Amino acid sequence: MDNDFDIIYGKNSVLEALNSGKREINKILISKNIHTDNKIAKIKEIAQSKGIVFQFAGKDKFQPFEQFNHQGVIAQISPIKYTDLDDFINDFKNKETYHSLVILDGVEDSHNLGAIIRTCVCAGVDGIIIPSRRNVLINSTIEKISEGAVNYIPIIKANSLVNAVQKLKENDWWIVSTDASAKENYYDVKYNDMNFALVMGAEHAGVSKSLLKASDFVVKIPMQNNFNSLNVSNAMSAVIFEALRQKLIKK
Repeated sequence: MDNDFDIIYGKNSVLEALNSGKREINKILISKNIHTDNKIAKIKEIAQSKGIVFQFAGKDKFQPFEQFNHQGVIAQISPIKYTDLDDFINDFKNKETYHSLVILDGVEDSHNLGAIIRTCVCAGVDGIIIPSRRNVLINSTIEKISEGAVNYIPIIKANSLVNAVQKLKENDWWIVSTDASAKENYYDVKYNDMNFALVMGAEHAGVSKSLLKASDFVVKIPMQNNFNSLNVSNAMSAVIFEALRQKLIKK
């Protein structure tokens, strides 16, 4: 496949990319050696309706991707287009409802990032900010783990998370960071009364001191046993779904 394109693999990831219409798909390869099921049929139907080339290919075409669980489907796709932070902020200005963001401070595990993206889409989070460095960027593995959810949420890449946080604060966003030594529990914050950005730290280092200092709230997830903390995707899920719970109760 051409170097100008990324690849995504797996039936669900390719289907979601087709359905979202947010990624330019150049070509889809379908293995000659798999049985056609409902998902394969749907991929062919949507590709045909959109004029996207799909072709049946032999084992040799799939050999370079043997390490992936491609399920006999690979798509040649344009790289993800990251959203500009200023554009994101302007899109949500002067709206009557409150909104949410997740900021990831150095998450380096692809499986965690994929799970976080999927959870954010399910919980109605409006965007995700990742740093340009010290963080895994979007790739085909993350697209597969997120089950294509990456196509349904703006991903913002920031050169400086501290500057991004400052810009959010200047535009009526409140910053909530997680830290194991915090005094306040995560469920004590009233998330439904503000635009908020939840800052989650790296798997081992946690949220950086500069971001903790810039935060309006620093919260913890209380633990019953003296054991290592939850991984970042699970911890984020707890906070984000508490925010969703409060939002639904308010309605």
